[in-house]
Amino acid sequence: MEVKQRMEELTRELERHNHLYYVLDRPEIADYEYDAMLRELENLEAAHPELASPLSPTRRVGGEPLSQFEKVTHAVPLESLQDVFSQEELRDFDARIRESVAEPVYTVEPKVDGLSVALEYRDGSFVRGATRGDGLVGEDVTENLKTIRSIPMTLENAPSRLIVRGEVFMPRAVFERLNEKREERGEPLFANPRNAAAGSLRQLDPKIAAERQLDILIFNLQLAEGITFETHSETLDYLRTLRFKVIPYALCRDMEQAERQIRQIDEGRYDLAYDIDGAVMKLNDLAERRRLGSTAKFPRWAVAYKYPPEIKSTVVEDIVVQVGRTGVLTPKAVVAPVRLAGTTVTNATLHNQDFITEKDVRIGDTVRIRKAGEIIPEILEVEFSKRPADAMPYRLPSVCPVCGAPVRRDEDGAAVRCTGAECPAQLARNLTHFVSREAMDIDGLGSAIVEQLIAAGLLRSPADLYYLEREEVEKLDRMGKQSTENLLNAIEASKENDLSRLINAFGIRQVGTKAAKVLARTFGSLDALMNASLEDLTAVPDIGGITAENVVSWFAEEQSRDMIQRLRQAGVNFESHDQVQDTRFAGKTFVLTGALSLFTRDEATAKIEAFGGKAASSVSKKTTYVVAGENAGSKLKKANELGIPVLSEQDFLDMLQ
Repeated sequence: MEVKQRMEELTRELERHNHLYYVLDRPEIADYEYDAMLRELENLEAAHPELASPLSPTRRVGGEPLSQFEKVTHAVPLESLQDVFSQEELRDFDARIRESVAEPVYTVEPKVDGLSVALEYRDGSFVRGATRGDGLVGEDVTENLKTIRSIPMTLENAPSRLIVRGEVFMPRAVFERLNEKREERGEPLFANPRNAAAGSLRQLDPKIAAERQLDILIFNLQLAEGITFETHSETLDYLRTLRFKVIPYALCRDMEQAERQIRQIDEGRYDLAYDIDGAVMKLNDLAERRRLGSTAKFPRWAVAYKYPPEIKSTVVEDIVVQVGRTGVLTPKAVVAPVRLAGTTVTNATLHNQDFITEKDVRIGDTVRIRKAGEIIPEILEVEFSKRPADAMPYRLPSVCPVCGAPVRRDEDGAAVRCTGAECPAQLARNLTHFVSREAMDIDGLGSAIVEQLIAAGLLRSPADLYYLEREEVEKLDRMGKQSTENLLNAIEASKENDLSRLINAFGIRQVGTKAAKVLARTFGSLDALMNASLEDLTAVPDIGGITAENVVSWFAEEQSRDMIQRLRQAGVNFESHDQVQDTRFAGKTFVLTGALSLFTRDEATAKIEAFGGKAASSVSKKTTYVVAGENAGSKLKKANELGIPVLSEQDFLDMLQ
């Protein structure tokens, strides 16, 4: 069989199985078989790139990152709907329709809470997808939409030009897994699936969008050249035959049926795999729609009925504090069980001390709660008339409830954070950072191995890495003799790292790679840095007052001192190998721009810092020189505007020599 023919056959089969799995929920083959076909297609495309299609199923994992999103003018405007909030307003809408339509028939559909997009097909091939934007102009997010497996890349028996509109969403289960991972990494949580979907679809790197496992429901036919339909329901049925994942709908011939359907959607909304925030009621007859037209803002033939958020009262039985992997203390209200938005709620977030103080939440209070974004229970207000006489104001503890180390409020926010360098709650995150490439750079010690070592009780502090026994490590899953040998050799080699890497590995707030290098070069040894006063630190260029306070506080903690002592006993290097001998660039700030051919960016930065200079990322009046390579852009332009000297790579090389 010819290569091209085989690639086309694999593409058809993979797309068919995508439709069966992601749209119909009727898989015919095991994941292993699907993956085998996908790997075969990937191998063929790698061997014959000239035959690879831009619509290949292999693109579902995401292509190359984009520099920006291009603007798209919609061929058919993507209108928004007028919201209504009561049965009375629904009846008013029906009365207005009946002024022009004798016996209206409506479709009632769930209103998916996501991000609206238009998908365009030419001759059966997906060519472009765009966000709604302002309804007239959106953004081209084609590459990200290709990662959504329920969107067909090719259509059979489709018109020469087809445009459909759908709602991109993140399934609830995916959202919950995503937030769990973000919490483990110490990243801000998404408030709800809609925010997560919108943020994912607007990622410039399609690989990130692919990881987020977005989905879509198609709810409107925008344009189908050469084909006419009489009703909206006919268009949805037609789109289903083209293998689109189409919104479920019900035909309603009077308001009683429509209201009943809206109630049924509301009652079953929490059984859906996706979030909805209402129901959409549309006139079914397309000719009547055209006759009714639109106002300046909305079509006259449809409304969106918005469900009110469910709010209930319950009692705060306790306030407990959890310590996250970043050390942040998060208070949580334990409440009397109450049924809310489809689930039994037993706790509600209190965010931070500022929130508790503002709402004046106390143990014993009766509070009104709802689910924020239908996901996270939150307290709206206290019913002060029901407050017990002995209820006392609540304050977060002054020491970590896990390790007993003092807590400290962030200088730039409301978070209160444990300062313990060996706090068990932060251990996994601290260790993962400690061994990372920018820190101690211990190859082969990823987060999975770190978790295993912690679970086995072998690590309670980063210092424990240097006391691991070969026999204990070999017992871990997938850690044979050779893997163990390689890991222990990498740990041993890390003892010789420069002091700057160790300082960075400590994870002191606001002390990253650059600040760690500055501190290592300035003080020369860890002992000198440990004994530095606040005045000594603030005298160092690029070390501000807050960073200096963080450094002094971290070294003053008992857990920090204990870890340092054990690292010393293990033979970890405490000296800087990178002392500045030649200070020709002292006090000078360089900005690198454009494509460099004589150095990499990291190499050029290292040269600058080795001679006492500073490499900055943006041009300002404080910039001494701009080093410009090929295709230098806005930074070069700004340098010329400010009159800052511009060096070629050769000029820079001459300065170094």
